[in-house]
Amino acid sequence: MREIVVTGGGTGIGAAVAAAFAAHGDRVTITGRREQVLKETAGRLGVSHVAFNAANPVAVGEALERLPDRVDVLVNNAGGNTNLDRAPDGDDLMDVAESWWANLNANLMSAVLVTSALTPRLADGGRIVTIGSIAARGTGSGSYGAAKAAVEAWTADLAAELGPRGVTANVVSPGLVVDTEFFRGRLTEEGVRRRVESTRNGRPGAPDDVAATVRFLASPEARHITGQVVHVNGGAYLGR
Repeated sequence: MREIVVTGGGTGIGAAVAAAFAAHGDRVTITGRREQVLKETAGRLGVSHVAFNAANPVAVGEALERLPDRVDVLVNNAGGNTNLDRAPDGDDLMDVAESWWANLNANLMSAVLVTSALTPRLADGGRIVTIGSIAARGTGSGSYGAAKAAVEAWTADLAAELGPRGVTANVVSPGLVVDTEFFRGRLTEEGVRRRVESTRNGRPGAPDDVAATVRFLASPEARHITGQVVHVNGGAYLGR
């Protein structure tokens, strides 16, 4: 039985990823900052949960004793566009700096810290999958897009570092995915329509679309795929 750790596993894509692994008999631990949300999702899926802030190095270190001693698959899903939680003042340089730090911490450092902490526990032949974003490929979103672009660069180095152990490291990069908390309830019908129009298949993504791709990258069949960015966006961005 494989041990799976999914950060940001309480809702949305993370919960769908956890559900997909659990449904196939893997032992799953979900993490996140909100204890009650994690507890409810873990109970519904029949998985374990550990609450901590993945972007805080002290919190990550303290959480290690509650995480599995061996990890076969690590899914770095924690993150999101922190600019949606603030009203930045573009004339205040400290506010500009804090808004960039927030997105870098939430999306890049959370993955770096958890991966660094769990690397000694990664089984040979293990898998690391980090959730990126179409925003990394020139679609905007400022510091959020920049943070996700940094995730791609970091993953390339990670693949080289861990490759001799048979460990793969890849990024799954979604476009619009509905039924998540990403937009904080602010996504309008017009916003959905505009994003769907840019796809080739004429529909938004769903958490299960991303979860299925993550599961494939974590499978034995994907053992020769590493250092890659796999786009799951209906053709809104063509990775060619």
